[in-house]
Amino acid sequence: MADHGRPEEKPSANDSDSAMKRVVLTWRRSSSLWLAPLLAMIALGSWSLASPIASSPDDDFHLTSIWCAYESSDTCLPGDSPTTRMVPSELIDARCFSSKPYVSASCQSDLFDQKVYPNTISKRGNFNGGYPPVYYSVMGAFAGPDVAVAVLMMRAINVLLFVGCASALFVLLPAARRPTLIWGWLLTTVPLGTFLIASNNPSAWAITGVGSAFLATLGYLESQGRRRAILAGLIFLATLMAAGSRGDAALYVAVAIGSAMLLRASWSKQLVVTCIAPFTATILAFALFLTSRQATASVTGIQGGAAPGESGGGTGLQLLFHNALHITSLWTGVLGDWGLGWLDTTMPDIVPAASTAAFVAVGFKGLQLMSRRKAVVVGGLVVLLAGIPLFVLQQGGDAVGADVQPRYILPLICILGFVLVFEPQRQSLTLSRAQRWAVVIALSTANAVALFANIRRYVTGVDNPGLNLSNGAEWWWDVPVPPMALWVIGSVTFALLVTIVVRAAHRDVLSHS
Repeated sequence: MADHGRPEEKPSANDSDSAMKRVVLTWRRSSSLWLAPLLAMIALGSWSLASPIASSPDDDFHLTSIWCAYESSDTCLPGDSPTTRMVPSELIDARCFSSKPYVSASCQSDLFDQKVYPNTISKRGNFNGGYPPVYYSVMGAFAGPDVAVAVLMMRAINVLLFVGCASALFVLLPAARRPTLIWGWLLTTVPLGTFLIASNNPSAWAITGVGSAFLATLGYLESQGRRRAILAGLIFLATLMAAGSRGDAALYVAVAIGSAMLLRASWSKQLVVTCIAPFTATILAFALFLTSRQATASVTGIQGGAAPGESGGGTGLQLLFHNALHITSLWTGVLGDWGLGWLDTTMPDIVPAASTAAFVAVGFKGLQLMSRRKAVVVGGLVVLLAGIPLFVLQQGGDAVGADVQPRYILPLICILGFVLVFEPQRQSLTLSRAQRWAVVIALSTANAVALFANIRRYVTGVDNPGLNLSNGAEWWWDVPVPPMALWVIGSVTFALLVTIVVRAAHRDVLSHS
């Protein structure tokens, strides 16, 4: 029979050109996304060079614990008692600038010029098991007589672990969960998270581990086969990192796994089998928690702070009421409302304003995507964010501002950020182009200003108001990149990174909506 239908139309030259343009555009977008890990390494690497040795909180304690992770090592010798050790003086005296914002890190010059090793007895270290041993043991493998080189190497490893986990999860997660990863990390890590991830502080692992455990558990519950097996391995790696770095992070990683289970676990006959990996990881977290004396601090309060009533909050119910009214300052402290380092690197007001605006704007957008499970998890996290610090402060008789710091609850803030932007089934978090650019500009500005303030604090002290960080620099690393160039590199790469990943998040939303 003859075919009386429309004859087949040949593709026109314009159609071919359009198809080619779409292929080229897709390739360009994909290739720019592959730049994201490199840009993240450079941006966080800039933060690792923006601070001197001993610049993160309690670094004299943590560096000594790293150098003494292996008792037989010649980097740490016995002291005059079971709770003291003899370590390189650089580990202890390098904090000569702490709590003195007008003093630059040049006070370290004479210390490092002397090259004395070892000559200082210290009682500040993990000598009685206050912290889990995993972080110190891993970092201790890189300890050596050249303290500066070892410190920078450890910071690079912490940056690599964060970028590596985030990149692996981006590849392994279903496309619908990639926006959760992108928005969650972006909204919760500027500026305190970026500072800590690129530091020698165990909180670097706490942040990376808790956030990665949440994301890996989500992906595990939504995947099958080999991908699920790899994500199960990532759950255990993230749990080991978090619970092996800080006692409180062991609890937080259990909260992260539990939150992901509440959001996505399928209540079916296969639930018991599905829960084996997350449940086993939770047991590991609690086992490491019990090996830490931080478990005691969570019940008795942090010792060594202000006496009851001395910190301005009163006692009993009066103290509890005072702290309840001010507890949110710990939350906004994560976004720049508190100082970095030893709390002596004050952030300009634009930093917390921009970071908080981005968090609130995208977070409220995420609240539009609500389910019963998500509502329960969000409510539970808010209760924990208020209840845990209130309980610890009450037990120690302290007011907000004493002992409990924003970095202690930062991993919980990360979980909350992930849950806020979590997209229940058949719902998508979409932002207009103007909204996306507003967030990109806000976060890029907050990061650039925070990085500038951090470098300024250490190269000259905060009493130098100049715009050129390299002019009159009193301290800097022995590297060919001057302070001002580092700031430009770190600011530009972070802005490019945010632009690329926000566009990728939007594209993934469109692909599954």
